[in-house]
Amino acid sequence: MYENAIIIREKLRKKKTAEGILMQELGRGQRMNGLHWNMEDGAIVDWHSHEAEQFGYVIKGGFKIWFEDEEYEIHEGDCYFVPPNVKHKFIALGETEAIDLFNPIKEDIPKEIE
Repeated sequence: MYENAIIIREKLRKKKTAEGILMQELGRGQRMNGLHWNMEDGAIVDWHSHEAEQFGYVIKGGFKIWFEDEEYEIHEGDCYFVPPNVKHKFIALGETEAIDLFNPIKEDIPKEIE
């Protein structure tokens, strides 16, 4: 069993990782980890890539997403997969809430800013 098999999200600290973006680390297992995001309208997660495969689910709001030179728009209830090492970017459409899962564990979690 995992050390923290049950996570109560309301008890997790929210960290500001960029202007208009709050992140909560939901936890990690042996091969995957999860993050919860709250984003203001127009908040940007700029171009980046990582070795982990990423799955995301939009709880509220939406995103414009770029995978290299392809652009998509998704909304509440939609999900996305980001393959390993693919450059991507997100812009929040309205007040947005989403969850990301990464496999293998994404070690380069965004740092808190003031």
